[in-house]
Amino acid sequence: MKIEKLTDNKIKITLNLTDLEENHIDLHTFMSNSIESQKIFLDMLDKAEKEVGFVTDDYKVMIEALFMSNGNFVLTVTRFEPEKANSIYKKKKVSIKRKICEIDTKKAIYCFNTFDEYCSFCTFLNNSILKYMDDFAENISLFEYNSKYYLVISNIHINSDLLKTFCSSITEFARFIEDAYLFENKLLEYGNLIMKDFAINTCIQHFC
Repeated sequence: MKIEKLTDNKIKITLNLTDLEENHIDLHTFMSNSIESQKIFLDMLDKAEKEVGFVTDDYKVMIEALFMSNGNFVLTVTRFEPEKANSIYKKKKVSIKRKICEIDTKKAIYCFNTFDEYCSFCTFLNNSILKYMDDFAENISLFEYNSKYYLVISNIHINSDLLKTFCSSITEFARFIEDAYLFENKLLEYGNLIMKDFAINTCIQHFC
């Protein structure tokens, strides 16, 4: 975890996948507004106070979460002027704003913990404009490897209007895999191909 002070009222916190695993932070919990995710953010703010002197007691706090193409999370934390409190101590108020991930390659891989989670994602797509995935990528396949399911998206149309919407949505269901080209070779050698080329359309047709 890397904490940088950008201004007196703004810091940046960068976490990689190792940070998430070591702190037992689940992607779905991390990107939700649950009580558990609130605790995670508040623990980070406490750490920021100790490391860079970024005090947030009695401040309103906004956190923007950006999921990067390399698998990192970048949190931009902004604090606002203290409100007049009726008591000596007032709990921090945290609001979370999600930003989209960035895909800067023509291949991406996402990991789903279970097949049911993959089906839930496809159901979500089927109820949105993202069901027209042919406009987004030419090849979308699903592999099973070590009891997890990997969606391999190839020949992505980087300039597609659906790209930002897709990236923002899939982070609710799956985690991004770094070095997609290398990991795809592992899937081809050791994984099981479940659905080839039209994995999302196939799932929607038969399981949603």
